Amino acid sequence: MRQIILDTETTGLSPRAGNRILEIGCVEVLNRQLSGNNLHHYINPERDSEEGALAVHGLTTEFLRDKPTFRQIAAEFLDYVRGAQIIIHNAPFDVGFLDAELALLDLPPFSEHVAEVIDTLQMAKELHPGRRNSLDALCDRYGIANAHRTLHGGLLDAALLAEVYLAMTRGQNSLTMDLGSGDEQGADGAALELAPLAEVIVVAAGEEDQRLHEDVLNQLDKEVRGTCVWRFEPPPPEAADAPPA
Repeated sequence: MRQIILDTETTGLSPRAGNRILEIGCVEVLNRQLSGNNLHHYINPERDSEEGALAVHGLTTEFLRDKPTFRQIAAEFLDYVRGAQIIIHNAPFDVGFLDAELALLDLPPFSEHVAEVIDTLQMAKELHPGRRNSLDALCDRYGIANAHRTLHGGLLDAALLAEVYLAMTRGQNSLTMDLGSGDEQGADGAALELAPLAEVIVVAAGEEDQRLHEDVLNQLDKEVRGTCVWRFEPPPPEAADAPPA
């Protein structure tokens, strides 16, 4: 699934009050890796920002006056997000504004253009109940550097959220390999002779590697408020197979 981490900046808190989107930032993630195929637009909202919103994003009416309108970037934006899984922090806010902009163009709501929308704020509340779950708080919790973030910005916030999302969902779905039936076949269906395995080379972890590994385990312990599963040592096979006393 192609994933797009999305963030908007707006002229105020409510599209019902006539507020508009003035910046969109999108970061693409493929196979849990940042692809570099990002999308970013400053947008002329055709109105002034409210004082509180201006203090957050710092994008003045004068700066935005020569930027394209949402109508002018809508086709490119929808082509970029189409069919993707969209990840947003506090998704109802951004989706509400996107729906309002699309309605002005007589276009279907945002959810009809994408596969699904995931709200990382809701995810964070479920993972960390009773704690602060703003983007800044999550950056601190997961050790993601955001000291350079003095003002909010669509692309910067999307990039930070991408790192937060990957940290929140890190792990493997399976630690096993599908070895099949053991009968390997070539493209023509003929049986292939299995070559003997080469000598296995074991490279021991150095002190720095062990320290970094311990740092990760300590962070996982914090997140589960106890001892993470990676510290569990299973009993030796003899003990596991031994009959009960």
